[in-house]
Amino acid sequence: MAGTKAGGKAAAATNKAKYGADFYAKIGANGGKKGHTGGFFANRELARIAGARGGRISRRTKKED
Repeated sequence: MAGTKAGGKAAAATNKAKYGADFYAKIGANGGKKGHTGGFFANRELARIAGARGGRISRRTKKED
């Protein structure tokens, strides 16, 4: 049953029975707390420069006159 919807539901039920109803909330919170870099926006000047470069790159082809 591994890898099926029914198996996933059974595993979720087992985890909740073993570790408590808030099992998934706890592991999700841990994942959020693990990050410490602050993300790309932490360096705002670098984010601004990179965004400007990305904005200048056109995905459209140039029109031939």
